[in-house]
Amino acid sequence: MALDLRNYIASIENYPEEGIVFRDISPLMADGEAYRQATDRIVQFAKDKGVEMIVGPEARGFIVGCPVAYELGVGFAPARKKGKLPRETVKADYSLEYGTASLYMHKDAVKPGQKVLVTDDLLATGGTIGATIDLVEQLG
Repeated sequence: MALDLRNYIASIENYPEEGIVFRDISPLMADGEAYRQATDRIVQFAKDKGVEMIVGPEARGFIVGCPVAYELGVGFAPARKKGKLPRETVKADYSLEYGTASLYMHKDAVKPGQKVLVTDDLLATGGTIGATIDLVEQLG
C-alpha cells in the first residue's frame, strides 16, 4: 500500500531562522518502508525520463542519490567541497546567506549528452542545486 510520505516529514517552524519552515526528512529515512517507497518513486520518475546518471551534492545528496542509482543500475557522481576530489575537476560557485561556497566534480564524471538527475535532501535558496546543475552543464 502506498504511504502518504508527507506524514514522514517533520515541519519545524522558524528554523534555521524566523519565518522559515524547515522540512526534515530524517523521520522518512528512519522508517524503512517510507524510505523504500520514496526511493521507488524517484526511481520510477528517473526511469520515465530515461536518466543515465545521478549526481548529488555533498553530503546529503548522496543519501538520496546512491540508492536511486543502484536501483536504476546507473552511475552516481558526487559534487564535493574543495579538496575532496583527487583528480582534475570543474568548479561552480554559489551564494550563501553568509558568503560564497564552491562545489567540484571530476572532469570525467558526466559524459556529454548524458541524461542526468540531480538529487538532494532539501531545497532552500536553490544555491547548491544551481551550482550542481552548473557543474553538470560544464561537463556536457
